Amino acid sequence: MQKRFEDILQALTDPKRLKLRLFIEGNVIGVLTGLTIALFRYLLELSEANLPQLYQFLQENPAYIPGWLIVLMAIGCILHWLLRMDGMISGSGIPQIKGVLMGKMDMHWARVLLLKFTGAVLGIGAGLSLGREGPSVQLGACLGQGVGRLTHRSYEENHYLLTAGAGAGLAAAFNAPLAGAIFCLEELTKNFSPYVLMGAIAATVTATTVTQFFFGMEPVFHMGEIPVVMAGNVYVMLILLGGFVGVLGLGFNRMLTISLDSYAKSPLKAWQKPLLPLLAAGVIGFFLPQILGGGSPLVDALVEHEYAIGFLLLLLAGKFFFTMLCFGSGVPGGIFLPMLVLGALGGAIFAKLAIAAQLMDAQWAVTCIVFGMAAYFSAVVKSPVTGAILIMEMTGSYQHLLSLMLVSMTAFLVAEWAGSEPVYDMLLNRSLGLMDRARTYIKESRHNLS
Repeated sequence: MQKRFEDILQALTDPKRLKLRLFIEGNVIGVLTGLTIALFRYLLELSEANLPQLYQFLQENPAYIPGWLIVLMAIGCILHWLLRMDGMISGSGIPQIKGVLMGKMDMHWARVLLLKFTGAVLGIGAGLSLGREGPSVQLGACLGQGVGRLTHRSYEENHYLLTAGAGAGLAAAFNAPLAGAIFCLEELTKNFSPYVLMGAIAATVTATTVTQFFFGMEPVFHMGEIPVVMAGNVYVMLILLGGFVGVLGLGFNRMLTISLDSYAKSPLKAWQKPLLPLLAAGVIGFFLPQILGGGSPLVDALVEHEYAIGFLLLLLAGKFFFTMLCFGSGVPGGIFLPMLVLGALGGAIFAKLAIAAQLMDAQWAVTCIVFGMAAYFSAVVKSPVTGAILIMEMTGSYQHLLSLMLVSMTAFLVAEWAGSEPVYDMLLNRSLGLMDRARTYIKESRHNLS
């Protein structure tokens, strides 16, 4: 029996069996990631459900407002302390994963796993306009890297496992296994390798299965019935929608850079930077609570309620600038979900204008909201295939893949024509530039001292 076990173990460690090993390890990573992200999602959804009730209670009992502001300040101090312990937990986490895969960054998987989980739950749970997908990708990548290092895998195989974990994190966060696998190929590695695909497919499917056990098989967004696009004139309107939302997306990267630069040049001390968006959230919660948190309920509300064009513009501007304020501070949290919310708002505004001009029937409003998310994602991230498949899975609109690809490619071409850099590449290049300048400064300081 022992000899048989040793023969199986030797067969699995054979380099010729790499695909089989990646498939087995991918399933292990998928289970671990699914359980981790299930807890992560549960805590964030618990906060998402209770925040509106909290602010309603505070409005009725204003004597408790100072206490809530103290809690927000305490959360800010904790976030600063977590960031000091490991800077790799800052922001989305996706640029950091890309940096690790390029060999230009390193990550202590266990420490980042714990700190990122804690920081993202605290920050997003307190109402910051940040998404769960970036942290989920990094958490999954940490687990993938952990499996590789604990089993003493090669450098190359470690990268395959880290990539598989990252895809599993995205799949578990959004109940989107196919999008998670495509994300690994199109965005993280930019290489359609069969080895990457083998581990990624195993991990994403398993992770999604685990999270579906806890949350069910319902899509993340509840859009109701989405009309299938058949008429030629509607396709023309979808191309216009892709161009309209694509133009809106051009401002995202530029404003993100401005926000990061503003924080870097501001007189605020490091511990004060997380306090700014948290205190802003404490104020916004009384006047425009719809823009707090990642924004999933807001997307559902766009379908359920008939908002006036003026209020939609207010929501778009509020969500946009509050997201910039939050992300620029460097606290743990992603921009994926806020991007989708902005795209949905852009689609809703386009639908309002087109219906008012009698260019489109009112039945297509929900279609514009759904397709606007794919368009905004494609314009900002410049991964149109991932964007189309992600929205298809998140909304359950499996009959709309052709139309989603059309809108996504239109927005992508708008961003390409304008020379916009993919957001995660932009953030990675910025981080690498800061690291290079820090190394140069240290070398010059040592030289001057000697």
